[in-house]
Amino acid sequence: MEFGIFIQGYMPGPQAHDKDAEHQALMRDAEYVVTADKNNWKYAWVTEHHALPEYSHISANEVFMAYCGAKTERIHMSSGIFNLSPRANHPVKRAEQVATLDHLLEGRFEFGTGRGAGSHEVATFNIHDPSSTKAEWDEVVWEIPRMWEQRDYTFSGDHFSLDKPHNILPKPYGEGHPGIWVACGSPPTYQKAGEHGIGALGFTFDSIYNLQPQIDAYKEGIANCKNPVGQFINDNLMMTSAVRCCEDRDRAFEQAARFGSGYLVTLVNLYHDTFPKADDAIVWPNEPFELNTEIAEQAVAAGMMLAGTPEEICEQLEPFVKAGIDQLVFGVPNDAEHEEVLEMLELFGQKVIPEFDKEKTHSTARYRKSAQPKFGPYANEPELIETIWTKNQ
Repeated sequence: MEFGIFIQGYMPGPQAHDKDAEHQALMRDAEYVVTADKNNWKYAWVTEHHALPEYSHISANEVFMAYCGAKTERIHMSSGIFNLSPRANHPVKRAEQVATLDHLLEGRFEFGTGRGAGSHEVATFNIHDPSSTKAEWDEVVWEIPRMWEQRDYTFSGDHFSLDKPHNILPKPYGEGHPGIWVACGSPPTYQKAGEHGIGALGFTFDSIYNLQPQIDAYKEGIANCKNPVGQFINDNLMMTSAVRCCEDRDRAFEQAARFGSGYLVTLVNLYHDTFPKADDAIVWPNEPFELNTEIAEQAVAAGMMLAGTPEEICEQLEPFVKAGIDQLVFGVPNDAEHEEVLEMLELFGQKVIPEFDKEKTHSTARYRKSAQPKFGPYANEPELIETIWTKNQ
């Protein structure tokens, strides 16, 4: 099992409207990525969210990932997500961004895709029916790999078109292209991801013991994949969770029970209004449900989070391994002090990750080695054109 961190520019409370605090938060998030890179973490997933105060202040995640990529050596920078709606981002521009990041990171980029967080976010781009983005994703996700191969790309679809041949540049770095992923919610979406031959991004607050239907749906889908979206099958199921890891057990649970630990969930329930909610879900601005150490113990036992010493967390991870999770990703603790986060990233990275991930190579890098072109360089055989360059060689 591989491990990653989730970065979103979370800024609860009045600091969301303080430009100096916003700058500090972004720079600290970048420091978390650099620290993770030095301590065995393999992936950093970075959000693309728009106009969601407090919840996420990272909207131009391609810029953030390029910045972090220049400061790191091994960790894969990963879009969590890139919105594929042509109304939010033109598909040609997306293909160009992904290929450019792939070059700058020299193969350390993961292409996570999706449709946006909810009605408020997509309305930023005059999309007033969030369900309408489903058909757009279905169309665009198949076309971007073709843009990466062909030199005379054209397309006429329901949601975007390019009528005259264009060579979309640059092409991805080296052989193949970045691993392709999609954000998933319900079991049918997980199965669809598997059937498409792409990784599943399971952004969830649920217990690991409740996620087996989603896991089984994905594994069934991937086993039945006959025609992957890209040049290779990315057999990867990612799930998110929360962790508090300290050498002192009491200190870990004290962090887990701090005020504010439930505030983020109220914002998720507010903004992610297209996802099904629990009947007892608390939506901002209602008072969040707060943990105490006793409830935190119960949450750990229920598989809702991890907390304790490295040795205890190794035991708590066994159900995730048994369930078939390929990658486990933790949101950076939003209620912890900056130094505590850095300490957790180092401690978990040095004492927990090596017990579960003994492979130096990223799984997506291994899969990428099996990439096979699907379309060829031309849709139509070109006429031989002598250029000034070829004439003088």
